[in-house]
Amino acid sequence: MAQPDREGNVGKQTQTVVIVGGAIIGSFAAYYLRKLGFDGQISVIEADPSYARSSTALSAASIRTQFGCAINIHMSLFAADLFRNITREFGADADIGFVEQGYLIIASEAQKAERQAAVRMQNAEGASIAALSPDEARARFPWLNASDIGLATYGLKNEGWFDAWSLLQLVRRAARDLGVNYVTGHVDAIEVQGTKATGVRMDDGTHVPADWCINAAGPMAARIVRDIVPGFPVEPRKRTVFSLKTPLSGTGFPMLFDDSGAWIRPEGQGFIAGIAPAADQDPDATGDFEPAHDLLEDVLWPALAHRVPVLEDLRVERSWAGHYEVNFLDHNAIIGPHDEIGNLVFMNGFSGHGVMHAPAAGRGIAEHILTGQYRTLDLSPLGFERIRAGRKLHETVVY
Repeated sequence: MAQPDREGNVGKQTQTVVIVGGAIIGSFAAYYLRKLGFDGQISVIEADPSYARSSTALSAASIRTQFGCAINIHMSLFAADLFRNITREFGADADIGFVEQGYLIIASEAQKAERQAAVRMQNAEGASIAALSPDEARARFPWLNASDIGLATYGLKNEGWFDAWSLLQLVRRAARDLGVNYVTGHVDAIEVQGTKATGVRMDDGTHVPADWCINAAGPMAARIVRDIVPGFPVEPRKRTVFSLKTPLSGTGFPMLFDDSGAWIRPEGQGFIAGIAPAADQDPDATGDFEPAHDLLEDVLWPALAHRVPVLEDLRVERSWAGHYEVNFLDHNAIIGPHDEIGNLVFMNGFSGHGVMHAPAAGRGIAEHILTGQYRTLDLSPLGFERIRAGRKLHETVVY
């Protein structure tokens, strides 16, 4: 394992890394590994190089600092700085369309005290969140029905949305330019002998050896470690996005999250919106990409029309469904090495936060492989040890 020199620079090495999953999370790990000095071979194995059903490509691609866990706030702050200065990282022509327009999160009267405490914590950790009374919220956002809210919290900076596809293409291209090898193939399993991962087994039975194996397989993460970690708590959950035309202008409109669970934000000349199904109607969605049209009529539209009355008049233009890789233990990412198999590394279970947290996760994993420690952000609270112990680190602000 390479160690830093006296100036703190990362040394070089000639080991090999295999990353299972070539979307945003795996690509940021590959990019930062090479950028920080890893000289060995890096192979990223991606089952679908078109990314047609990738969680990255189908994401609503937003970023927020309004979380219940401090580590998630700091990962978002890292990404927001990158997004705001994207040309500094990827060149003068880099553009991901970052709109820094904030999240407006509605809390009921019953949630008010809890959310006020959350805002104090978030701001203490470096976020910039305003707590608005119903009257203040209505004054700032005149289209809002604030008659039954207790509090509205609004991100003044470091929150908004962006083009996830453009970000993926930028980091993937940068990784390839640095010599990362992208391979098309289906990984069946990560293989282990004793306390060491030896590589991956492909679905045709061939073995690809590696000194480091990184699981960045998104919603399919549990399948490739099924023999190593039975019951790994990551499953795909379907989330439907509806593209809408409405009489309302998107100018100045934030990413709105209602206390009903409904969300809506501007996109192009219209809006996109969605809502998660009830927990008892949210099964493992392996292979299911059919949009849940019933959610619009039965749940989403009434909730939107209540919170923003002008949305009573809207038209659906199209819809699509993608997958969250949900960590059903605690809705937090699992990042870092296995506690007994040190060269098996997890980057899984982001529970809808993967696109915004991929840069911080990728840099952290690169630092850990190169130096044996996290340097930029301490990601150890998200480590695998808590999974084995069943020790929950609950993320309470989940949509």
